[in-house]
Amino acid sequence: MLEGKRILITGGAGFIGSNLCEFLVEKNEVRCLDNLLTGHKENIEHLLSHPQFSFIEGDIRDYEVCLAAAEGVDIIFHQAALGSVPRSIQTPLNTNSHNITGFLNMLEAAKNSNVKRFVFATSSSVYGDHEHLPKTEGKIGKPLSPYAVTKYVNEMYAEVYTRLYGIETIGLRYFNVFGRRQDPDGVYAAVIPRFIKLLQEGKPITVNGDGTQTRDFTYIDNVIQANVLAATVQNSSALNTVYNIAYGSTITLNELIQSIQECFKENDFSHGEFNVIYGPKRAGDIEHSYASIDKAKEFLNYEPTIDLKEGIRRYVGVLMEK
Repeated sequence: MLEGKRILITGGAGFIGSNLCEFLVEKNEVRCLDNLLTGHKENIEHLLSHPQFSFIEGDIRDYEVCLAAAEGVDIIFHQAALGSVPRSIQTPLNTNSHNITGFLNMLEAAKNSNVKRFVFATSSSVYGDHEHLPKTEGKIGKPLSPYAVTKYVNEMYAEVYTRLYGIETIGLRYFNVFGRRQDPDGVYAAVIPRFIKLLQEGKPITVNGDGTQTRDFTYIDNVIQANVLAATVQNSSALNTVYNIAYGSTITLNELIQSIQECFKENDFSHGEFNVIYGPKRAGDIEHSYASIDKAKEFLNYEPTIDLKEGIRRYVGVLMEK
């Protein structure tokens, strides 16, 4: 557990960031930095009156903002990024400025503010065209999108800053995270929240490809666990590297649709059968994603506790309460 620390969470009004803020604020002083481009103020509305929480509306592309936010901080959880492979293909310059310039600004601010530990979000997209399954941290292919390039550059910058300046860095390669406060709207919405919302509304689902592509879906509580472990691990051999953060199982999109539908039926949320439309494959997508989490288990003592079925049940339950 983290206790009595001064923590900065970038992208703290976003999906993963807001969950981290909520989890950590009871025993730590938490500072949230977000420009609200893809994050939402409503995600942290319930925290704004908390005596140990503060919100800074600012952009990581502005170094002075980063430096001010990092002042006096013990640990930085860097979650801020412009996500989505399709968005990066549409607007590569924008993705680059947020994900590379912004990342470097935060690393430099951490160095100049004497922040000891820098835990950052990277992505399974760095595996690119490498076909080996399950994905292991030491074997990656060529990136398939500008987004993947930016995440790989983040990992390289972190390694360089460790070697040159002694900052302790840990990168967490997230695999298809889902859960509460994930935005189901918009062109770039993630698969699970989008599918669930369409089912709620009785609308057809469009699958890019034939639905046989596989993913390793990871519930948000597993990701919170991984971040806390990365921030607190003391074994020097566990530092200055990257880890796959996933559940460590694989499912096709067709099977995912069936699982969501079964969850609705079991909980009397059924809106009839899915009407699935299959379209062309999406440029830049990895065909198969399945993580080995052996390294995270060995060095971080990471043990994911929420599997896909339970995660869907919890997420659907949250949505139905609204």
